[in-house]
Amino acid sequence: MSENVTPPPRGTRAQEDYLEQILTLIEDKGYARVVDIASNLGIAQASVTGMIQRMDAEGLVAYEKYRGVVLTADGERIAREIVRRHESLAEFFALFGLDEKSIYDDIEGIEHHMSQPILAAIQALTLELKRQPALLERVKKKMAGCS
Repeated sequence: MSENVTPPPRGTRAQEDYLEQILTLIEDKGYARVVDIASNLGIAQASVTGMIQRMDAEGLVAYEKYRGVVLTADGERIAREIVRRHESLAEFFALFGLDEKSIYDDIEGIEHHMSQPILAAIQALTLELKRQPALLERVKKKMAGCS
């Protein structure tokens, strides 16, 4: 986990979701197509095409009909920042033994709204809790008493 503070991603929550999906598809399959993005996000292909065209006009992706979508340098930077945020939050919440589905669902709700200072605080806290297992255990016990 990186301790440097990077500029926050830009773009709407929807754009960030698309960029994250495109990056994941490219890394997993080697390419990203509208049909795959639509399937992964549970959105109609026509809606995805419209958003991809807007993102193309904004310089976040390069899109050619029937050929797929690639990230521009700006699009990839934003996508990687979102993935980094997601991974940082997942690592933090996993320390407490929370179930993966709950972690994923909650992260999807907060990863786009968190400021850089808050993310940095969570990353620092994650590092300290990993370095101090006794402290982590005390926190887990307090959590058990709250439920």
